[in-house]
Amino acid sequence: MNQIDFRAMGTRVLAIGEDPGGVPSFFAAAESVFSRFLDNSELTALNDDPRDSVEVSRELAACLHVAAGLRARTNGLIDPAVGNAVIGWGYDRTFAEVEDLERPSPISELGQWAINGKVVVRHPGTRLDLGGIAKGWTADLAVEAGLAVVVSAGGDVRSQLVETTVAIEDPWGEIATTVRLGDGGLATSSSTRRRWKVGDVDAHHIIDPRRLQPATSPIFSATVMTGTAVEAEAGAKAVLLHGEHGLAWAEKQDWITAALVVWHDGSVYATTGWEMAA
Repeated sequence: MNQIDFRAMGTRVLAIGEDPGGVPSFFAAAESVFSRFLDNSELTALNDDPRDSVEVSRELAACLHVAAGLRARTNGLIDPAVGNAVIGWGYDRTFAEVEDLERPSPISELGQWAINGKVVVRHPGTRLDLGGIAKGWTADLAVEAGLAVVVSAGGDVRSQLVETTVAIEDPWGEIATTVRLGDGGLATSSSTRRRWKVGDVDAHHIIDPRRLQPATSPIFSATVMTGTAVEAEAGAKAVLLHGEHGLAWAEKQDWITAALVVWHDGSVYATTGWEMAA
């Protein structure tokens, strides 16, 4: 097996396979469609389009159908329509360029959107942020296309290798545990990694669509194992947003294999379903 390591979608990507050399160009092509930071991306063009109904490419439509499905599974907790709130709280450029703000730009309501075939219908002004959904989905597609047997995009992992193990770090950079993933997906969502100041508030990139503000949760990080990386990405973020009820919610989801959280005091709790690696 060979391994390559590169940066894409604002994060580190690791690919393992017999010949994973095609993975970087695959991610670059995906970024040209899904990035909200590239002026010439298709998502930027969609967000800037004043029309309430826009036909998009097959690739963007497919990702939006996935996003719509995950929005339904999480009862609206995972919704790309938080784009304006993300920008209003200062994450309006790549994270390396984000600066502290005196105050957020007020956002009064969550955007509304739907995807019908290849047509996006949305309320005027709605801006979509595909973020982790696009990242996890691209990792899934790269593996499913046979470009690699394991892809990790910023911790959103998709594997078809039965011996794959994943070390789960706590928010302080220590290894909380190492688990066997095998054939499936795994992702960790944390509110402690990408942070900045907005007035006296510690802001971060996980926006709660119910409040249109950075999430407040006793969970510092949540890790979820599912069948795919994009499902794990959505599941982990939903567990964190559910807070003290996150693990109970995860236990009820038939699409989530297992979930693990690191509490604000460093305590680690988990559902059943994990196989720990030596």
